[in-house]
Amino acid sequence: MSRTHARRTFPWDVFGLALLIVAAAFTPDLLRAFFERASVSYLSIAINALSLAVLALSWDMLARTGQLSLAHAAFYGAGAYTTALMLRHLDLPMWLGIPAGGVVAVLFALLLGSLTLRLRAIYFAIATLAFAEVLKSVVHHAPTSFAGGNAGMNVAPLFRPVFDAARMERWEIAYLRNEAYFYVYAGLLVLTVLVSIALQRSRLRHAFTAIRTNEDVAGVMGVRPARMKLLAFMLSAGGVGMLGAVEAHRIGSVLPDQSFSVATTVLALVTPIFGGLYTTLGPIVGALGLSSVQELLKRTFNDGYLIGYGVVLVLTILFMPRGVVGTIGNAWRKRGSGPSRAARSPAPTKDAAAAPDEPTTEPGGDA
Repeated sequence: MSRTHARRTFPWDVFGLALLIVAAAFTPDLLRAFFERASVSYLSIAINALSLAVLALSWDMLARTGQLSLAHAAFYGAGAYTTALMLRHLDLPMWLGIPAGGVVAVLFALLLGSLTLRLRAIYFAIATLAFAEVLKSVVHHAPTSFAGGNAGMNVAPLFRPVFDAARMERWEIAYLRNEAYFYVYAGLLVLTVLVSIALQRSRLRHAFTAIRTNEDVAGVMGVRPARMKLLAFMLSAGGVGMLGAVEAHRIGSVLPDQSFSVATTVLALVTPIFGGLYTTLGPIVGALGLSSVQELLKRTFNDGYLIGYGVVLVLTILFMPRGVVGTIGNAWRKRGSGPSRAARSPAPTKDAAAAPDEPTTEPGGDA
């Protein structure tokens, strides 16, 4: 077997997932060993990065079909309010609210997708944005005794470390709490990555790409665009619903304007564009990069850091339109197909010259 063929068949996605799991397992202990008290703050930053990665990767799953969804704030808020309502009105285990939030978000995606996925481009985007606003309005006007109204509802935390004055310092309570939440978020990201890898390794990847390239032609070729887009919509919503439920427990409350914020949808859209669309790695890289940039700007500029944040995004879109991963991938492919490699390659035979070009993956696409 040639070296080139071995490199193409190496399971880089599984290898990357293994690295992610190993990194998540050791990150809290390493932060505590190196930073001690400051590890509480660094763990919070890491949690925010993991949360953004789940949100971005979930949105990217639907984007692979060519649909521009603005409904992720609705799914996030649905998950958050599901766990809050279960705690308030039902005597059920607290942890059950997390998968329940995902299920409710998937059901909303099924309902919304069945009504709107035949729309295209800006019409679909407007419909999904309106759905998020409708849900927020429903929660606003629901009876206060049921959903808390404008004041929202308190949500019990998942973890309550007990302080031991003889063996612990005060800051260790916050560390233990953040450590526990870090592992929950890391587990949710691993689950989302597994779903993404399964999509990329299955025939659904080709169906999604065909729909994104030309939906009418895909239909003629036997792909069912409406069914495929609905499936992608539901898969995309499940992770966001569970994320909303976990965030509700970590923050300690749910509010209509906070849970159904348009900012959630904007972050879900911008992050994979920054990292690289239609890939598993791109949204994760985008989440890590944007979280780091945002924290650096916050510490550098007390006021107006969002202006610098916007400048970074604009420059990225102008000079790296395919995202960080896509740009690096294109540079690597150009480097590998340079003059020196061409000089080493044997001259093509007559049959090879007559053969059609081998199809290539999209810029930034997974191998």
